Amino acid sequence: MSKRIFFSVGEPSGDQHAACLIRELHRRVPDLVCEGFTGPLMEQEGCHSLFRLTNLAVMGFLKVVPLLLQFYRLVQLADRWMHEHRPDAVILIDFPGFNWWIARKAKRLGIPVIYYLPPQLWAWAPWRIRRIKRNVDEVICGLGFERDWYSERGVPVTFVGHPFFDEVAGKELDQTFLQKWASNRHRVVGILPGSRTAEVTKNFPAMLEVIRRLHILHPDVTFLVANYRESHRTMCEAWIAESPQPLPVVCTTDKTSEIIQCAECVLMVSGSVSLEIMARGTPAVVLYRGNVGIYLLAKLLLTCKYMSLPNLMVDREIMPEFPFVRRLDYHAGRMANILDGWLVDELARRQVVEQMLQLKHRYGKTGATVRTAEVILNRLGLVDHDSLIPAKRAA
Repeated sequence: MSKRIFFSVGEPSGDQHAACLIRELHRRVPDLVCEGFTGPLMEQEGCHSLFRLTNLAVMGFLKVVPLLLQFYRLVQLADRWMHEHRPDAVILIDFPGFNWWIARKAKRLGIPVIYYLPPQLWAWAPWRIRRIKRNVDEVICGLGFERDWYSERGVPVTFVGHPFFDEVAGKELDQTFLQKWASNRHRVVGILPGSRTAEVTKNFPAMLEVIRRLHILHPDVTFLVANYRESHRTMCEAWIAESPQPLPVVCTTDKTSEIIQCAECVLMVSGSVSLEIMARGTPAVVLYRGNVGIYLLAKLLLTCKYMSLPNLMVDREIMPEFPFVRRLDYHAGRMANILDGWLVDELARRQVVEQMLQLKHRYGKTGATVRTAEVILNRLGLVDHDSLIPAKRAA
């Protein structure tokens, strides 16, 4: 009888990581049944979707409240499905506010729960470690200090490395796009406004203010916007059309990697894509404009360590970070000054590139997806020992 895995994934980045994992699992065990709450990339890899949870990716209390009834119904749906189909394991990826409840339901049924790429409890909610210890059988983490943090608190944890590095290494870039923009005829600054609609709504108007300032200083620069959805592209193009002066801004979809690759530098919303920026050695300024609650959370993260993952890895600022709520002119001016410095001073820009590439050499090892698949298949009793690549486990 085929083994079954129930996935619960609510973030676009989690959808990408889960899709790569499912592809590797199916390569090893073709008849493995994958099902659950998904994103579109997981579905393309043969994961049966009970509901496309990535459509509900939101941040902030006021955004969540209208969805509470729907989230409740989805938890009940998962509970019924697990009762009826008895998966051999439940794999959660990020999305903690919802996934805590899925873990709780699975644990009550005696189904092993694995949290792959867990939420950053060490930064914003260390007291929630109790939920992990009570409802999760194993954590699979992508960052070395996470392994140490969970291990010190008695949580079974496996460090595999971060799958973003696999995805960067395996990504086939659009050469036609690169030939058009990565040439001597164009100077490019990348704009990454985030994957959630709320992120784009909050941050892209602020990004436009930075773009206006840079355009005055560098009229030869084109600003390429990496939109996650067509609807986001439409929103951004509407804001650009409302600008009092014409701006050389080009919006795209599904071209994030290409834009990072060909840009001299990047202005980005805080997120896990910072790992790809590090891997490609592209200098970046990180911003996050939110409401007061999000701002205080961001300040807490900065007090603890940093927001962007490359900064967290080395406990110092390689990517300058700007969480803010008000004083747009002040913050836009500071961000524009940093980006202007990289556009004017090639030596200064190259120094940042070298720092990022050194960080990539130190931390950006590939193989995380393979190691994760082996940890899961080992738990299911399906490891092919002839091809086993040992995963580094915490003591």
